[in-house]
Amino acid sequence: MADQRAELTWRDGGVPVSARFDDPYFSLQNGRAETQHVFLAGNDLPARFAPGFHVAELGFGTGLNLLSAWALWEESGQQGPIGFTTFEAFPMAPADMARALEAFPDLAPWAARFLAVWTGTGAVALDTLRFQMIEGDARRTLPQWQGRADAWFLDGFAPAKNPELWGDDLLAEVARHTAPGGTAATYTAAGFVRRGLEAAGFAVDRAPGFGRKRHMTRARMPQ
Repeated sequence: MADQRAELTWRDGGVPVSARFDDPYFSLQNGRAETQHVFLAGNDLPARFAPGFHVAELGFGTGLNLLSAWALWEESGQQGPIGFTTFEAFPMAPADMARALEAFPDLAPWAARFLAVWTGTGAVALDTLRFQMIEGDARRTLPQWQGRADAWFLDGFAPAKNPELWGDDLLAEVARHTAPGGTAATYTAAGFVRRGLEAAGFAVDRAPGFGRKRHMTRARMPQ
């Protein structure tokens, strides 16, 4: 099991907040809609889905992004499993995940299937999902990863509170582990994040954000 678990408080009855980073795990307005807007639509999904498609993520949190992507994969009629690799330093206990995910009843079928086999660390292989969590500081673990992603969900806590996940060196590793034509999306429009992605080789644009956030960031790796 993980050496360092997420430390949580709960807001409004069901929204987990990181005690370590003082930041909620998902939007207080509508976390599911934010994931759909930022990470799914932000990576042009499901239009870009194809056999063997692989998503990678910085910051697993509650698993909301994973379940949303997996649900979209199945609902859009894809063949075979979707690959999903997440990098997480402080995994949430499965019981806390289950409590948090109760906020999203439309994902309950996928949450139930995942949580039935999820121990809180390691890998999961289901008919339509190949999932792996790589624990530890992504600045150390991502350079060692042998895979490449077709889409990145950059979902660390806010850059002001979790700068470790937004530095130039780590964004360069994201680029190095992106397939040609691959994409990345994040809720933040911070200038230093956009510049870091551009310096790493992505073509970057600012798009309308979700809810109270005016802007978000989308990035694409040239073919």
